Amino acid sequence: MITTKRNYIFDFDSTLTRVEALDVLAEITLKDNPRKDAIIQEIIAITNLGIDGEISFTESLERRIELLKANKADLTNLVVALKKQVSKSIERNKEFFADFAADIYVISCGFKEFIDPIVKEYNIPSERVFANTFEFAEDGEIIGFDANNPLSKHNGKIQCLKDMNLEGEIQVIGDGYSDYVTREAGVADKFFAYTENVSRVKTTEKADHIAPNLDEFLYVNDLPRNISYPKNRIKILLLENVHPDAFKKLSKDGFSVETVSKSLSEDELIEKIKEVHVLGIRSKTNVTKRVVEAAEKLMVVSAFCIGTKQIDLEACKENGVVVFNAPYSNTRSVVELAIGEIIMLMRSVFQRSTEIHNGQWNKTAEGSREVRGKKLGIVGYGNIGKQLSILAEALGMDVCYYDVEDKLSLGNATKMDTLKELLEVSDVVTLHIDDNAANKNFFGEKEISQMKDGAHLVNLSRGFVVNIEDLAAALKSGKLAGAAVDVYPEEPRKNGEFLTELKGLSNVILTPHVGGSTEEAQRDIADFVPSKIMAYINSGNTVDAVNFPNIRLPRQTKAHRFLHIHKNVPGVMAKINQVLAEYNLNITGQYLSTDPKVGYVITDLDKEYNIEVIDELRKIEGTIKFRVLY
Repeated sequence: MITTKRNYIFDFDSTLTRVEALDVLAEITLKDNPRKDAIIQEIIAITNLGIDGEISFTESLERRIELLKANKADLTNLVVALKKQVSKSIERNKEFFADFAADIYVISCGFKEFIDPIVKEYNIPSERVFANTFEFAEDGEIIGFDANNPLSKHNGKIQCLKDMNLEGEIQVIGDGYSDYVTREAGVADKFFAYTENVSRVKTTEKADHIAPNLDEFLYVNDLPRNISYPKNRIKILLLENVHPDAFKKLSKDGFSVETVSKSLSEDELIEKIKEVHVLGIRSKTNVTKRVVEAAEKLMVVSAFCIGTKQIDLEACKENGVVVFNAPYSNTRSVVELAIGEIIMLMRSVFQRSTEIHNGQWNKTAEGSREVRGKKLGIVGYGNIGKQLSILAEALGMDVCYYDVEDKLSLGNATKMDTLKELLEVSDVVTLHIDDNAANKNFFGEKEISQMKDGAHLVNLSRGFVVNIEDLAAALKSGKLAGAAVDVYPEEPRKNGEFLTELKGLSNVILTPHVGGSTEEAQRDIADFVPSKIMAYINSGNTVDAVNFPNIRLPRQTKAHRFLHIHKNVPGVMAKINQVLAEYNLNITGQYLSTDPKVGYVITDLDKEYNIEVIDELRKIEGTIKFRVLY
């Protein structure tokens, strides 16, 4: 098979580097000028006019140099600054520039004086750099440029490529007008609009292909790369008004992210999820077995909340889909609401507020008590229960707790051996138990009967935990003095009409599942969950996964990483290593973790591999999912 030689032509400004070099030079030369900001904005505007082809490049260059007032000595500082501004995906694919040095050129309307020192570190010698050169006065002042250089003129890159007379296919990678006109003029075979640093409409409209990073360019050309599958090709779908910070964080890391403000029905989700790799939801979207099995590309489901009952965890596990949640991010928000509701219940604030809204003035101390010295019974001593314990104790409450597991008490909290013992002594009982199906109707007539007469109940855990009929009866009879309820056995998928047997009871505070719904909690969740998504997609780490064996390995350099998810049956690990041995691959690091159903192994290799090895690993009996990370 005859392979056509390829020549890769890179632009410099805003392609190999994240910035326009002359704009950076302006920051250096004008730092003490009182008109610095105004002049820099003028230089940037002139730069953009030239890049978009609105003025000739010669005019753009002349006007900028006149404004710069730069000296040859300033170029040393410029080079130092530019070395810190190399594009991220260029940096992580440095091996490409070493391995394909004979095929790579830089053609830039910038200047060799600062380009050469930067690209030298990427194995591109000066003779492969085609750019302008400055003219200097005797004192080193930059007074102009070589006007005979074709790159100082309009459409100079076209002429430069013609003069180079390269053999084979010519691919141009750049961000501006001077790059895409080479394709229009017929001197380049393909033009890649490089948008990692800046995206210009005129440029992307003219492109054969849009490359958000070098990974995409290398992927399209089937060239060796640091990341096997470009992150811009990984599609993330975020539902239910997930906080915008999540979109920003995931987009900034290079993923393609789509947001939908509402939850989706099962059929809608099945249709929407076909090309999705990562799904982000809150509490209203149900990820069923049908959904999981329809999503062939799905790798991750992330709950931007504590609960995961809306996700079929077993179906996800069996299909190699990792599930993450946010078990800690809204803890403080829930605790603060609990404290506020405890105080309002004990002081009968809700009743007094309702009365005065109805025009009644009922100034009375009857049924209004301080929380200081009262007994708080916490059922469920996890993250929320423990933090509530500390804050309640700081208010002067006497705290006791009950948990099915043996939990170490914090502060002066007293552990109770049975739920009955806790209920019999508590003035306020607050529930913070998990969404295990076994907890349905955990708290009903029997438990209420064991509570002190006139006690209060707070439920900020799960709606199905409390039998609402029994609670309503106890409130109407006066057995309980009041209750605060934030969660319900059945909750609507969208805002609107909602009915509950507790509606209209004056001694009940009702809220629409907002325990964790504060701006601070949603921001924390939008930071925590994307970090888990990125750790898995970028490194293979599953730490804090809800349904998967937990593995953490450091990211490797100069290595390849294979991720293999398989059924936990005997012999799979041996078969994996047998295949690697047959292809003479040396393992530099390997870690396996299993649970009763699945095994997850990360393998790092120190040498290039034959593509056939991937097919053999995928064929191993019991394989659920296999991925080459890098």
